[in-house]
Amino acid sequence: MRVILVLFMMVTTLFSAEVTQKKWKEGEVFSHYLEKNGISLGLLKRISASDLQFLSEIQAGERFYELRDEGRLQQALIPVGEEMQIHLFRDIRGERYHFDIIPIVCKRLTDYVAFTIEKGLYEDIDRWTKNPRLGYLLKKYYGKSVNFRNLHKEDKVSFVYTQKSRLGKPFGSPKIKASLIRSRGKNKFIFADKGGVYYDAVNKDISYSVKKRIRTERGRSFVRPIRKMRITSKFTYKRWHPILKRYRPHLGVDIGARRGTKIYATHAGKVIYAGWMGGYGKVIKIKHSGGFVSLYAHQSKLAVRKGAYVKRGQVIGYVGSTGRSTAPHLHFGLYKNAKAVNPMQYIERKALSEKRMETKRITKHRIVEIPGAKKNKRTMLRLVQQKPQGFRWQTYIQPYNRIEERKNYEE
Repeated sequence: MRVILVLFMMVTTLFSAEVTQKKWKEGEVFSHYLEKNGISLGLLKRISASDLQFLSEIQAGERFYELRDEGRLQQALIPVGEEMQIHLFRDIRGERYHFDIIPIVCKRLTDYVAFTIEKGLYEDIDRWTKNPRLGYLLKKYYGKSVNFRNLHKEDKVSFVYTQKSRLGKPFGSPKIKASLIRSRGKNKFIFADKGGVYYDAVNKDISYSVKKRIRTERGRSFVRPIRKMRITSKFTYKRWHPILKRYRPHLGVDIGARRGTKIYATHAGKVIYAGWMGGYGKVIKIKHSGGFVSLYAHQSKLAVRKGAYVKRGQVIGYVGSTGRSTAPHLHFGLYKNAKAVNPMQYIERKALSEKRMETKRITKHRIVEIPGAKKNKRTMLRLVQQKPQGFRWQTYIQPYNRIEERKNYEE
């Protein structure tokens, strides 16, 4: 609740204060925003190096909030992702501005929609939900199973989705949990599992493998930076920092290991940085093909220099605890096209040994029921038989303890 309380406490104390919502302009940088609002660029010098990197996470077109008193900026809340936001605020007792990164407080609401196509799928979805993105999501998730151009009037659509609400307005992307399109008497379903993967049935095919070790000379995927992976902190946009004692995004993974443990290049590439990097301590950065850059922080000793070309699996340094660190570990970051991505989605599940042994997998399958899919299927079928209904926007501004899902459509 901190974000909302901070903003509206200011409204009650400043009689002429006004809260407005704006969009971050294309090409706008944070320093220009400060200058435009008469804020000294000296503020940037007071921001830690680890926080400065999040300024580049502000996306063009992102909606943010300003609080102004007689035209002067008092506060600004600028999202960096869907979990955290920049809090820029002026000290009421002086002229100084302060910078912080705090969590975004949101409510997640669930709603059910059902209607008969009258004008067109996109137009009708916009009319019933006031959320045009839902139409494009349906088209994406149905894929080739439904030709949206062939949908006709009197075809029926029903779906259940969730949407975050921030300060009384939709925030972030909606998520469709289940949907039904009935066209010419035929039903087409989609169901989402917990991982956000969509299926056309209430069950999903889970593949697994029987492992077989084989010798290999080369590989194409990213290998592990440390042979034995012990993840102590995952990739997230909202993590409690053990030293700073506040929430901060953690754009990488921490791997626990003893001091002096060998660190390996996850893929072949060119070393574009080798040296000290603020709170990261001793760092190696490697540029790879495909727009990837890998980062290895808190090292005790570097084994390669800037400009060197390294091979996949080559030793590039040793685990340490340099910089802002509580114990020996490796902070491993991976960036694609200059944007942080979760490294665990790209590196191999098993490490290569010094003899370059890899696991060959013989794939097998088993059928698993998607949690909640059967209930959602019954709900979708029931909705298309009832009168059309859309989203009740007033639920976005009701108090937290009055927000409930529409239980009359659930068993």
